[in-house]
Amino acid sequence: MVCYIPMHGHAQANDALTGYGFEVNMFAGRVIKHSPKFHLPLPDRSTGFDVNMVYKCSGRKPWEVCRKYPTIGLAVAYTNYGIDSVYGRCFSIYPNLVIPIITSKHFEWTIRIGDGMGYVTKKYGRNPISDTLNNAIGSHINDYASFMTDLRYIANEHWDIQAGMNFSHISDASYHQPNLGINLYGAHIGVRYFPVSSKPKHTVCKSTPLRDRWLVQTRLGIAFNQIEAPRGPTFPVYLATLYTSKRWHEKNKAYFGVDYSYYESIYTYQRTHEINPGHEAEHSYKAALLAGNEFLFGRVGIILQVGYYIVGSEMRMDKYYEKIGGHYYIVQKEKGPIKELYLTGFLKTHKTIAELAEFGLGFGF
Repeated sequence: MVCYIPMHGHAQANDALTGYGFEVNMFAGRVIKHSPKFHLPLPDRSTGFDVNMVYKCSGRKPWEVCRKYPTIGLAVAYTNYGIDSVYGRCFSIYPNLVIPIITSKHFEWTIRIGDGMGYVTKKYGRNPISDTLNNAIGSHINDYASFMTDLRYIANEHWDIQAGMNFSHISDASYHQPNLGINLYGAHIGVRYFPVSSKPKHTVCKSTPLRDRWLVQTRLGIAFNQIEAPRGPTFPVYLATLYTSKRWHEKNKAYFGVDYSYYESIYTYQRTHEINPGHEAEHSYKAALLAGNEFLFGRVGIILQVGYYIVGSEMRMDKYYEKIGGHYYIVQKEKGPIKELYLTGFLKTHKTIAELAEFGLGFGF
């Protein structure tokens, strides 16, 4: 009896920590000149490291089984862009998700996506010390997005060795100008270590299949941005989206609809320059057709969306835009007048240039 209790407790502790580990990656790459307005000198090489605390899902929830037992992580990264006096350095923290593509006994191929916050030590400024060369970063606090793909050798249940390609982007989504952002691509090599085991026992969660239903949905959001003049005033952007969605394979939602956005900055620009006097509001909004897909992970949805403008504003723009972001579901029901209630967050871009960061609330009927 005396021996059994500590052994049982030790086994339970080990079971609870199975699947938990950390990985360290060292990376090197190059900054991309992604816009004609990007006047910064290009460093010969950028370097950094990434430390990721990971947990391998065991199938305790239905979505973990549907997604082939992915890995969830929380990473911190350090980036030295190579010209410290111009670019500064970036310290970031971001949650991430590793999705297996091909898995065998000793090898696997995965993709990893993550998004969070980055602090950049150098930014555009006029005072107290002038630094107007850096027209890529307008504020210290930025969105940090990361994409990685790995080929991994599984040496044993404790150690993995990996190598792959990576891409990162930082910008403040035009909350402060200038805001071209910095795009970095490169390669990395690293290791993973699991103190107990990297192979948790998979649970086959039995659940009632969800039907591939249709929903009518709406999102209401707000964002803030500036006109292109650096260090100018910040204006709100009001956004509304109406769309219909269809769930498929229980773990995805395809959707299409219309996007509307009204820009106080464009209205003010017209008033200041006496453009369309008396009719400024009629030329201060954008409307677009949209299509996208939502990848469901329990209460979290990761979204990729594209849109095509059918009504433009007074300001010039591309015909297409992209949104990447997500939903966090407060309510998820199969029946009732309101079947979904969720918080929303998106980064809207035109190709590689961020336009705004949108936050709001959504409903599904």
